Amino acid sequence: MEHIVTVQSAVTASDWTPFADIADSIEPTAAELDAIDVEMPLILADVDLLDAQIITLDRLPNELDARRIRRARNRVLSERRALANRTAGTVLPGGAA
Repeated sequence: MEHIVTVQSAVTASDWTPFADIADSIEPTAAELDAIDVEMPLILADVDLLDAQIITLDRLPNELDARRIRRARNRVLSERRALANRTAGTVLPGGAA
């Protein structure tokens, strides 16, 4: 029995990164993590909306499904408004959104 071995070395972040100096800083910065924390309520609302929509993919939505989607959509809109009000005029360092 012959053993099959790999000819190539393992792929690392520095192998696929076009710039070598970026490979060292592949982790998110503190400003990027702060931006994610600010946007987290909107992200969770979007996930809830997607969950409500996925439930109805394989069947016709009933009244409960329609309410769930409507509430999730309203929550997304509310979180978008709240995020826009929180971040209006705020400039985050490092160019993070």
